[in-house]
Amino acid sequence: MISKSALFGGTACAFALSALAAEADTVRFWTTEIQPARLERQQEMAAQFTDATGIDVEVIPVEENELATRATAAFAAGDLPDVIYHPLSYALPWVEAGILDAEAATEVIEALDSATFAAGTLEMARTEDGWASVPSDGWTQMIVYRKDLFDGAGLEAPTTYDAVLAAVEALHNPPEMYGFVAATKADDNFMSQVLEHVFLANGVSPVDANGFAPLDEAKTTEVLDFYKAIVEASPAGELFWKQSREIYFDGKAAMIIWSPFILDELAGLRDSNPPTINDDPTSTELASLTGIVTNFSGPSNSDGAAWSSTNLFGITADADTESAVEFVKFAMDEGYAQTLSIAPEGKFPVRKGTAADPSEFSNAWAQLPVGVDRKAPLSELYAPEMIDEIVGGLDVAQRWGVKEGQLGLASKIINSQAINRYVREYIDGERDAAETIAAMNEELGKIQ
Repeated sequence: MISKSALFGGTACAFALSALAAEADTVRFWTTEIQPARLERQQEMAAQFTDATGIDVEVIPVEENELATRATAAFAAGDLPDVIYHPLSYALPWVEAGILDAEAATEVIEALDSATFAAGTLEMARTEDGWASVPSDGWTQMIVYRKDLFDGAGLEAPTTYDAVLAAVEALHNPPEMYGFVAATKADDNFMSQVLEHVFLANGVSPVDANGFAPLDEAKTTEVLDFYKAIVEASPAGELFWKQSREIYFDGKAAMIIWSPFILDELAGLRDSNPPTINDDPTSTELASLTGIVTNFSGPSNSDGAAWSSTNLFGITADADTESAVEFVKFAMDEGYAQTLSIAPEGKFPVRKGTAADPSEFSNAWAQLPVGVDRKAPLSELYAPEMIDEIVGGLDVAQRWGVKEGQLGLASKIINSQAINRYVREYIDGERDAAETIAAMNEELGKIQ
């Protein structure tokens, strides 16, 4: 059971909320979590805030693909909402454009204690003097693997290029078992996402503080050779997320790379995507046989990297700053478990807890129910060490261009899908590694 204190009041009201109760403010809150069930949970959290402070909250759904256009128009009209829930890609650009108030976000983070936030997520939102927005939640991409097969063969967990390749060598036995199911569909964003993770793992990035940075030939050759090896251990064809999930669910893949949104499906909680490893589509067997790795490394980067998707609360330049600050504090503290309950399988806590109780929120999160057609908490489906791995990835989360201040350029490079195309052509034998890297550098260098 999740205690009431863990869900709604694990930390005492330490933010002088009563001083605001007499004010007749309304916080206008834009959110991209617009599905009815998710909206309902946000409205419940907002109602709890209103009960505690007397400040009303208007929860306003906004399609994510319309967020940039609407924010720009509202800024021009001087009619921004008070708080915007937004993806990482907007944080720093919106501060530079004057849409977000970085001082207000920094005030929230410092009041809540920056040491209680996952270091990786804070680093991605960092400005010269503080933070652009307040990290709310995130998820880390995972190597999903058959832990039972690894243990049976005496293999190490796939935390490095070498460990992955050793497992491929030991377990690849098609068509009964493929060593990996790697993304090969070059015009699909899934391949872009997987490749960025694999490049980051070996410390390779196409940008630095000055803009485009030519890919290092030696390190990138290691990336290309690794990726070619896992593709050669995959089924033939144009593969993306759909096939990787289906083949793993059928018990015929030793490893795949996927998002954590697979976690409830692995446990037989979603009828539209059931595991087929046995005759029971509601079985938790595959979940019990599965392990995950969020941070893995290549030979040129012993620290490795975790690829993450992060969402944040931004306080705008037009906000009633005092009320907006209190609302975001509440959403990240007393109401934080409710915030995470919107979709726990894809909303990992960027605050594991408080100074007084360092695991308060991670413990509450692990008990939140996941699933669609059936529900169960992650803590009942997966071992404690796996829960720790899931949450811990946010401490070392990375994305191209964030620390260099070049997220915009990195996003354009990713969206061009040029890296996907050249990696696929290398795998298909059209060029050797040196020629592939030279061609990639020439094309990427033209992107502005």
